[in-house]
Amino acid sequence: MPPHKTTTLLIEDSGFMRIILSDLLKSDPSIELLGTASNGLKGLEKIRQLRPDVIITDMVMPESDGLAVVKNVMQNNPKPVILLSSLEKEDPKVFEALLAGAFDFLNKEEVTKLAKQQQFPLNEMVKVAAGVSLGKLAGARGEKNTFEHSFDEQLRYEAIAIGASTGGPVAIEQLLNGLPANLNIPVIIAQHMPEQFLRSFAKRLDRVIPLRVKLAQQGEEPEGGTVYVLPGHKNSHVILDSHTNRPIFSFTRKKYREFNFPSIDGLFMSLAEVYGKKLIGIVLTGMGRDGTKGLQAIQQQRGFTIAQDEKSSVVFGMPKSAIDHKVINQVLALKEIPGFVVSCLA
Repeated sequence: MPPHKTTTLLIEDSGFMRIILSDLLKSDPSIELLGTASNGLKGLEKIRQLRPDVIITDMVMPESDGLAVVKNVMQNNPKPVILLSSLEKEDPKVFEALLAGAFDFLNKEEVTKLAKQQQFPLNEMVKVAAGVSLGKLAGARGEKNTFEHSFDEQLRYEAIAIGASTGGPVAIEQLLNGLPANLNIPVIIAQHMPEQFLRSFAKRLDRVIPLRVKLAQQGEEPEGGTVYVLPGHKNSHVILDSHTNRPIFSFTRKKYREFNFPSIDGLFMSLAEVYGKKLIGIVLTGMGRDGTKGLQAIQQQRGFTIAQDEKSSVVFGMPKSAIDHKVINQVLALKEIPGFVVSCLA
């Protein structure tokens, strides 16, 4: 009996990109491309006819865009949807599509560039998406916590670090919404995402959660009550530099084993040096193992580490790696993490 192939449908308005992406998908013997469509309306019709395992759709298209496709699919025929977007377009609808249930998104130009180097992120994402539980895809923003918590003058912890990848934007928004509006320590986030989209992500979070959110800037010292999203500069990572008279965000070209931008390991290890036992490190949903080494460094400094549990993770890769390496103090469902973190601070 031949092995099961993951079936896909590609929706892309550019004929040139349809050819390139189709060839990439067909190059993998474990993936079957059932068909293509040139816009969202035609794509939805083919989804009904062909019933693919995974749908790949461009975000910006005439006659029903990627967001409309995701909403229609999740309402009528739930399937994992991978979004494709061009960095220069920086479409803010990407985040609405993720909240509506899209699995993840990729930059089209980066996909084709990496293929020339024999790296195939789209094909790998298709295979991971095919195995995801559909019930985990429709994200909940979480209730805003506008309650002003009574914090002691001297807290047990001085900073919170969060690392996430696939499924992270929705999980981060839900987690941050659950933190009190008067939280008086910094929250520093490394989310695997292209640089331009991280700017949009920070702006979006600043609009929708009670805390102030901004992109971390080189030379800036973290302040209490502010959420910092690390920029995703290619070929350099953002860390907290402790070799100055005050800890500041700084860029480094240091290479980390898990090749992601921004590096969760790099951030966590640098924060462990600065904050020691006064740091909480949290790893959320995502593919791969980034964050495990960093959480180990936090534990060695006697900080506290938390992993999102399998049931609430879109992809359990990063939390599972950290749990398997025994560098986690507490495993929690996503909705339980904000309250637990607040209880740790008192």
